[in-house]
Amino acid sequence: MVVWMLDLDRRQFLYSLASLGIGTQLGCISAVQNFPAREFELVAMAGQALTDTGKPSIAAWTFGGNVPGSQLRVLQGERVRVQVTNQLAVPTTVHWHGVRLPNAMDGVPHLTQLPIEPGQRFIYEFDAIDAGTYWYHSHFQSSEQIDRGLYGTLIVQERKPPAVHRDVTWVLDDWRITANGQVSESFGNAHDMSHAGRIGNVVTVNGSVNDQFPIRAGEKLRLRLVNAANARIFALRFQGHRPMIIALDGQPVPPHEPEGGRIVLAPGMRCDVVIDAVGAPGERYPVQELFSPREQYVLMDLAYDAAPRITDRMAPLAPLAANPVKEPDLKSAKTHEIIFGGGMMGNLHQALLDGKQTDMRSLLRRGKAWAINGHVYDSHHHMEPMLSLALGQSYVFRMRNDTAWHHPIHLHGHTFRVVRRNGFTTPHQEWRDTVLMSPREEIEIAFVADNPGNWMFHCHILEHHAGGMMSVVRVG
Repeated sequence: MVVWMLDLDRRQFLYSLASLGIGTQLGCISAVQNFPAREFELVAMAGQALTDTGKPSIAAWTFGGNVPGSQLRVLQGERVRVQVTNQLAVPTTVHWHGVRLPNAMDGVPHLTQLPIEPGQRFIYEFDAIDAGTYWYHSHFQSSEQIDRGLYGTLIVQERKPPAVHRDVTWVLDDWRITANGQVSESFGNAHDMSHAGRIGNVVTVNGSVNDQFPIRAGEKLRLRLVNAANARIFALRFQGHRPMIIALDGQPVPPHEPEGGRIVLAPGMRCDVVIDAVGAPGERYPVQELFSPREQYVLMDLAYDAAPRITDRMAPLAPLAANPVKEPDLKSAKTHEIIFGGGMMGNLHQALLDGKQTDMRSLLRRGKAWAINGHVYDSHHHMEPMLSLALGQSYVFRMRNDTAWHHPIHLHGHTFRVVRRNGFTTPHQEWRDTVLMSPREEIEIAFVADNPGNWMFHCHILEHHAGGMMSVVRVG
């Protein structure tokens, strides 16, 4: 593994080399095959968003001037090399969400690297060992930087992809827009932080507000869904159609219809579906968003064009090939109990902050309201690990959501199986990197701690993350 850094000071160089020494010990992070590197450039810069609403566009922070940033596409097994240049007036980093990579490349400021300062460049390099749908985003003050538009998608294509007519990505997001047509500056306010997070008032797909998605009768569509919102949870129903889920968080699952006909995506989560266009030319079918009973709406319509129906036969839908993820040994796995607490209407009265027991009122004055196992974390600086895991050992995390709010829990650097919910075995035993916990729910996840380093473990409702629901898991 080689780290390339340009225009960095000596402190950043030594910091990255130290992180690299941890991250390269893992054999499974080496390339699946020795393919040449695919090189990309990303520029963090001021740009525009919502350019197609008929109203003036809004100022955004972007990768390359647009929201979302450029889609990076590689083949499974290829090495990925991305030069990131920061032209913003503030520091940033890039986290590769869901990608199993060396710790030094994970993009968490002050944990795996120093921030990329204005005018600096940093090169991320890793092997795309797992096929699937992933995304990249800022991990520096992410509750603001992601909400301003600093994200994009990374697609790792299978060597033998399913037979479809089109492969399409929808990046779902929402924006809090003020009366003067710009992004609200109300970042970090106490109400958002202690409740459901920052919910926007304008919902976009691929940075646009569209009332229709063109589709042709008879086509087979692979649709990659990515939730890049700070806090909004989507539950999509495709009226008149039967989408088949083939992957969750990039990892293959047996093809199946979504439970209750709704595809639920919390922040950070992804879902690949295959849709057969069974409608007739000229017909329209709504794609409904149904997560909140009090706020249901039509995201857009599937709008069939007037072209004749496609009649060529595609190969039957078959399961995707499994990625090279190590199977946890549940018989020998060590179990850790993890309790997520806090928030309004919760049971958390006090928690440890900076080593001192602190009551909820004092926590709120510090901009905090959430805890993991009774600990509130203040920043990425000098974070002591919540858990230390032995390299190569299987683990079960028995996680309980002791709050009144939903939490999508994300573990960096690893993929885990969701094995039980509320004491019942899950039907698909799906691999994930982000799992949604409902209020008062208990979930068990299992994985092999096979990637050495210090890894973030946090809620991906970004205001909850900033409000203390984050920690570090050390492997090795």
